[in-house]
Amino acid sequence: MTRAADPRIDLIPRLRDQGYRGREVAERRAWVEARTGVTLPLVGSYTIPSEQMRGNIENPIGAVQMPVGIAGPLEIHGSEAHGVFYVPLATTEGALVRSYERGMVTLTRAGGVTVRIVRDENTIAPVFVFDDVAAAIEFAERLGKDFDRIKEEADSTTRHGRLLRIDCRPAGREVIVEFHYHTGDAQGMNMIARATDQACRGIAKRARARRFYLFSGLSSEKRASGALLAGGKGKTVVAGARIPAAILKSHLHVTAADFVDEWHRSMIGHVRAHAVGFNAQYANGLAALFIACGQDVANVANAAVGVTNYEPEDGGDVHVSVTLPSLTVATVGGGTALGTSRECLEVLGCAGAGCARKFAEIVAATLLAGEISMAAAIASGEFVAAHEKYGRNRPAAADGADR
Repeated sequence: MTRAADPRIDLIPRLRDQGYRGREVAERRAWVEARTGVTLPLVGSYTIPSEQMRGNIENPIGAVQMPVGIAGPLEIHGSEAHGVFYVPLATTEGALVRSYERGMVTLTRAGGVTVRIVRDENTIAPVFVFDDVAAAIEFAERLGKDFDRIKEEADSTTRHGRLLRIDCRPAGREVIVEFHYHTGDAQGMNMIARATDQACRGIAKRARARRFYLFSGLSSEKRASGALLAGGKGKTVVAGARIPAAILKSHLHVTAADFVDEWHRSMIGHVRAHAVGFNAQYANGLAALFIACGQDVANVANAAVGVTNYEPEDGGDVHVSVTLPSLTVATVGGGTALGTSRECLEVLGCAGAGCARKFAEIVAATLLAGEISMAAAIASGEFVAAHEKYGRNRPAAADGADR
């Protein structure tokens, strides 16, 4: 029996034009239910028009639901984000929204968060292979002289992206070439992959390279690495605030000395663990915001590489900050226009073109709120009690009593 004829291999039916119409999605879902014996009434109860899923997913059968909470108020003084914001967070981790809210209220009472973007680009790094070291080094030395042609080839594929520069990194008889792009309000990886593939085909032909591979791994797309701390993978954002001693005591139940001491001990742990980045819970806030706002959630891996800092100030105050070297966010493209994702972006005033930098500043301020709240909970000994109160799912028994 050939593999194609094996009855155990029951392929998902390929409907016409990939089947994004409502009845076709229902037909595919019914096929899954028949094969698995599981009914999917909730997966099938979705509000996103199924035709709008085209380009975001294949073989659609419906949608999943995530609880969305709101945290705030969060006062921000950014270059793009100004005023008070209420931030949607999608999560199933109890205590997360309450924790971020506590940090937001603290920062707002302290006068708000100052945020700035210091770099805004995205990177892809193909690798070219040559016959020997001499050919590779010659290529690396000469490539920059061809930049205008390379830029023309790359930019011809996109209306929104533009190639900023290229950097060569020889390794044996290979040369990794970093292509740095401005991607506007899009996250932009598909955009710059297409542009770079176009440019690399011309480069390989002119340079007589053996071959090229579009991805070398150097750009750390959707993975953590030490290289991300230098920035260049998305937006580099810094957020900080000074919190007075009285507010530390009343809202977080700690002193500046408590804060700095806890931070110092955790930094030692990070170093011993060979951690990439030094922070308490960037991934928590990033994942919750990314899910709520239609971001590419896998980019949490690179965006969570960053550094939190606590510094004592005169009078018992403390200065707190977060530095996000490689934050990849978007307000156009991807899932940003889908149903609830657009609604959540609209809550922040960040839906559509011209809003990505504003959204990045809100993300950074939100992560700062989460950092100070978690650090305070640990320093004050309240961490477990808070999770016991908010973070345990205790379904009600049939008689209505708590279990």
